[in-house]
Amino acid sequence: MLVTLEGLDGSGKTTVWEALGNEYPDAVFTTEPTGSWYGDAVRRSIDDDDADPVAELFLYTADHAAHLSRTIRPALDEGRLVISDRYVDSRYAYQGAALAGIVDRPLEYVRGVHLPWTREPDLTLYLDVDPSTGAARSGATNKFEQVEYLAAVHENYERLVESDPGRFVRIDATRSPEAVIESVENVLASTLDERS
Repeated sequence: MLVTLEGLDGSGKTTVWEALGNEYPDAVFTTEPTGSWYGDAVRRSIDDDDADPVAELFLYTADHAAHLSRTIRPALDEGRLVISDRYVDSRYAYQGAALAGIVDRPLEYVRGVHLPWTREPDLTLYLDVDPSTGAARSGATNKFEQVEYLAAVHENYERLVESDPGRFVRIDATRSPEAVIESVENVLASTLDERS
């Protein structure tokens, strides 16, 4: 089973991801961007305010394709639980916002680019915070953490959740980290029980 954690910067995804490591020690924990050289290129582009948004999209896509073939698919083929801090929905939401005004229907464009190189998650836990909270928590240290940009990203996430309510579970991430972690653990445990 592939479980993904999604949400704005500052929503607490990484905190939840780390906490789940204690509950599911046999799971494969992974993240995007990855630690590969593809992921290094992505991180360099994040820190470059002048990076071309189209080029960035394809860097992210290359990182995702390698992640899928080298980590996710092999683990799933072994029957293991995979939990990823960010996955394709981050791309749809973030790069969809970055490409606004550059391509028509940017969210759909990004989804189309990824379609041949992805596998849909079985469960996506969407840690929902408003853009102002996300920007304040993340420190607004790069171009993707600015409140105006996060507002467009948030709109894209809302469209994604609405389009696939069977996969997404919304978690109110404005609460304390302990409350958010407990909600995530309850949803994940219940989902795993249903599938066993």
